[in-house]
Amino acid sequence: MNNKRFHKSFRLNDISFLSEEELLVYSKTISNSVATFLSDWFNDKDFVIVQTSGSTGKPKPIKLQKEFMKNSALATGDFFDLKENTIALLCLSTDYIAGKMMLIRALTLGWQLDVVKPVMNPLNEVNKTYDFSAMVPLQLRNSLSELHKIDKLIVGGGVVSNNLISAIQNISTNIFATYGMTETITHIAVKKLNNFKSHQLISDANYTVLSNVKITTDDRNCLVIEASKVSEEKIITNDVVQLVSNKEFEWLGRFDNVINSGGIKLHPEKIEEKLSKIINTRFFVIGINDDFLGEKLVLIIENSISSEEEEILKLAIKNLKTLAKFEVPKDIYFIDKFIETETNKIQRKKL
Repeated sequence: MNNKRFHKSFRLNDISFLSEEELLVYSKTISNSVATFLSDWFNDKDFVIVQTSGSTGKPKPIKLQKEFMKNSALATGDFFDLKENTIALLCLSTDYIAGKMMLIRALTLGWQLDVVKPVMNPLNEVNKTYDFSAMVPLQLRNSLSELHKIDKLIVGGGVVSNNLISAIQNISTNIFATYGMTETITHIAVKKLNNFKSHQLISDANYTVLSNVKITTDDRNCLVIEASKVSEEKIITNDVVQLVSNKEFEWLGRFDNVINSGGIKLHPEKIEEKLSKIINTRFFVIGINDDFLGEKLVLIIENSISSEEEEILKLAIKNLKTLAKFEVPKDIYFIDKFIETETNKIQRKKL
């Protein structure tokens, strides 16, 4: 680092800067969001205020220490071997932590960062190749034919479906799912999604934690994170996991989504993973009150279909061999449009 608060090799849209003031003036030509965040980053406070996504509750502002954000950037650079002069693409909104951290990684590590609008297909207008980028699953889905422009890609902000995982298997880009949240300053763990060796199974891939991260579970089998480099406090999550080792875990689902149906605990996310092989539109499963079972499993689909198509779907679900008997939804409901958060995550409970 030089005596300023950004790396001497940092470039934004192929432009280098001699001072913070010069960078701030230029950032206003990109977007108000980028300019506002960089202004906050270069002020005299040792923290920034960021907004949580609201996927598990009401969105709320939280304080993140700037030193912790730099540590997170260093950990990502170390894990993926992204050194000075890495060429990176920012195609996420900088209103949220994932987009902000792409800026911090570039500022801290000395990357050459290009910024494009956070649209569904951000690679369409891009005419160069990149060492690294980050996307949400919707962007990944809409960029399959252009992914060769990126060497390493991390995907967060939602579950990557089985269909999408199958679609990326023969793509040269090294693609990783991320696990994290605003409180952990984006990801603290990553999972390989493609380019497996011949003897490896996709289903065997687990999340591997970054350096200086310790993981345990509580009495609910929920993940507990100790990461002193990015958080002063131990973070107790609502994510049910299976620890594979002290550095690896399998994510099973959200504790607050667990369905207790006749004494059997069902993890909706795992059931949805199986159903995604035969349902191509958006959907989720959830438990609703039932006098006999306590909660019964139902399937909610964003669409409307004919009664004939519904019968075909029910038969396909019944014959899906990977589904256990108690994982078969008791009823199917159709909704024209799902309720979403600002970051396009489905709000199950509200629906």
